[in-house]
Amino acid sequence: MNLVFAGTPQFAACHLSALIQAGFNIVAVLTQPDKPGKRGKKLVPSPVKTLAQEAGLPLRQPDKLSLAALEDLSVDVLVVVAYGQLLRKPVLAFPRLGCINVHASLLPRWRGAAPIQRAILAGDETGGITIMQMDEGLDTGDILAQQSVPLSALDTAGSLLAKLIEAGPPVLVDTLQRLESIAPQPQPEEADGYAAKISKTEALIAWDQPAVQIDRQVRAFNPEPVAYSFLDGLRVKFWQATPLAKTEAVAAGTIAAVDRQAVTVACGEGSLAVTQLQLPIGKGSILSAADVVNRGDDLLRPGQAFAAEPGAS
Repeated sequence: MNLVFAGTPQFAACHLSALIQAGFNIVAVLTQPDKPGKRGKKLVPSPVKTLAQEAGLPLRQPDKLSLAALEDLSVDVLVVVAYGQLLRKPVLAFPRLGCINVHASLLPRWRGAAPIQRAILAGDETGGITIMQMDEGLDTGDILAQQSVPLSALDTAGSLLAKLIEAGPPVLVDTLQRLESIAPQPQPEEADGYAAKISKTEALIAWDQPAVQIDRQVRAFNPEPVAYSFLDGLRVKFWQATPLAKTEAVAAGTIAAVDRQAVTVACGEGSLAVTQLQLPIGKGSILSAADVVNRGDDLLRPGQAFAAEPGAS
C-alpha cells in the first residue's frame, strides 16, 4: 500500500512516526510551507517536515494543495492529520482508496477546527479520536474507527492533546492495516457541536461568569492562547486555577484573598482559586501563589479588581 501523509504540527508528526515504525510505504509527505518563528523573521520548519527529513522521506510543501502535487505518484491512500488546508474534490478522488483523516473528537461531536478546546469549554467528560473517510463536507465523512479517552476536571488543552497523541497513532495504524475490510459507518447529518477556530479574544475572562466556567476557560486555553484579564493596565495571564463554591462578598473580578495556596478572585457565582499566573513584569515568569506572597508588592492584593480592558480596573 502506497501512502502519502499530509500534516503539519506535532500532533501530526506523532502519527507519521507511528506509520514509519509500522513499516508503511510512504511515497511522499506533504506539509505547510515554513513560517516565521515567534521571534525574528527566521523561517521555522513544521514538526512533520523535521521528522520527514530525519526519516529520509520525499517532502513536498505546496502553498496550496492541488492535484499537481500528487499526480506523478502512485497513491493508494492519502492520510491527513492536522494538515491546515482544505482538500478539494480532485485531490479527494485521486488516491485509489480515498483520503482518511484523524480528527481529535468523537464525531459527530465537535466537527471543526478546535475540538479539544471546545470539549473542555463545554465540560465534556469524554473526548477521543475518530478515523474517517474524507468527503467534501466539514468532518462529515464516514467513520472508520474511534477511540475514546476520559476528560478529568483537571485536564487542559495540553494534557488532553497528550492523551490523544497516545491514543490516536495505534488506531490509525490498525485502521490502515484493515482498511479494505472495514465497513464505514455513516455519520448523522447534524453535528453535535461546532468546534469553531479559537480567537484570542475568547481568552479574555468575564468575571461575572460562574467560577466553573472560568476554570474551563483557563484550562481550555492552556497552553495557547492563555486566559487573561487586566489589572492596573497590565495583562495578567492565568495558567492554573480551581473553582470554589463559596461566593465572596465583593464584586466579581475583585481579589478576595491572597495566601501561599491561592489568589482567590470573586466570580459571578462562586470564586476562583488561582494557583499559577503570569505578569508582564521582569522576566514574565509563571508565578505560584507562594511566589506572589514572596513578591510582597501591592499589585496583587485583596481589594484590587481585574478588568476586561486596560485602565478599567
